[in-house]
Amino acid sequence: MTFNSLISDIQAYLERGNATVDPTVNTQLPKLINNAEREINYRLKLQGDITPVQATFTPGVAVYAKPDRWRRTISMNYGALTNLNYRTGIFPRAYEYVRAYWPDDTVLAPPEYYADYDYQHWIVCPTPDLAYPWEIIYYRLPALLDQTNTTNWITQYVPQTLLYRTLLECAPFIKNDARMPTWEGLYETSLGALGAEDMKKIVDRTTARDEA
Repeated sequence: MTFNSLISDIQAYLERGNATVDPTVNTQLPKLINNAEREINYRLKLQGDITPVQATFTPGVAVYAKPDRWRRTISMNYGALTNLNYRTGIFPRAYEYVRAYWPDDTVLAPPEYYADYDYQHWIVCPTPDLAYPWEIIYYRLPALLDQTNTTNWITQYVPQTLLYRTLLECAPFIKNDARMPTWEGLYETSLGALGAEDMKKIVDRTTARDEA
């Protein structure tokens, strides 16, 4: 599946969306596809979305920007001890806990905890005292499909799920509510089939697996 082939498939299923005779729907289709992608990524925390990032703490700085398209943090660690190569975990806590545990940002020490400062930033405590090498592993929203980014993890591995979810997104827009149960049923069935076949390999790392 590619972005353009998906557009063609949707037009065929809906019998709508031709650029010449149905320009309103045609213009909306890319947005509806992107909505479907977001929903699938919300439902399935896929390993295809797991991204490691290498960074460096700045001494005296407690607040750090999250990476582009961040969705949820999985874990953090940093290099400590003499050669800064002994990996030490930083553990998640509530923002209020971080502030209560380390109320003075100007006091520096090796980091122990982090919290969401807002949707785009973390706060760590204690405030780092050295330029420690820092590793973040997080779930990232893949680059959404468009005319320049024509494939991604979803089109390669779960194309039928994307097709059915997009058709479900289209139904209210074209005021065809009667088809919503059909598309929703096919979408949920495709998710269920994925769960039965691949969930032990590709879902959230907190899910117990019996095999690799």
